[in-house]
Amino acid sequence: MLFSFYNLDKPNTDFRASLRSEHRKYLAQFSDRIAFAGPLLANDGLTPIGSLLVLEFDSLNSAYRFIHNEPYTKSGLYESITIRPFRNLWQPYTGFPT
Repeated sequence: MLFSFYNLDKPNTDFRASLRSEHRKYLAQFSDRIAFAGPLLANDGLTPIGSLLVLEFDSLNSAYRFIHNEPYTKSGLYESITIRPFRNLWQPYTGFPT
């Protein structure tokens, strides 16, 4: 089952960039489960304010374990984390900008 992770950063945190390498290394361990992943941005379209991830796990408990061990979570970057089961009903579109 797919699970969405909607994670918002704590205000006035400036250590996201310093953990990005560790974060990406952790996510790479789950690359075969990732439907999509990336930063949530402020209205300026540039400033990261959180993360949006959608990954496949066999249970909600597995999803919780994943996010509990994620480097941004472990560092205290996130103010809130919302996990919800997700069902994709639309065919993937490959032309989105990166």
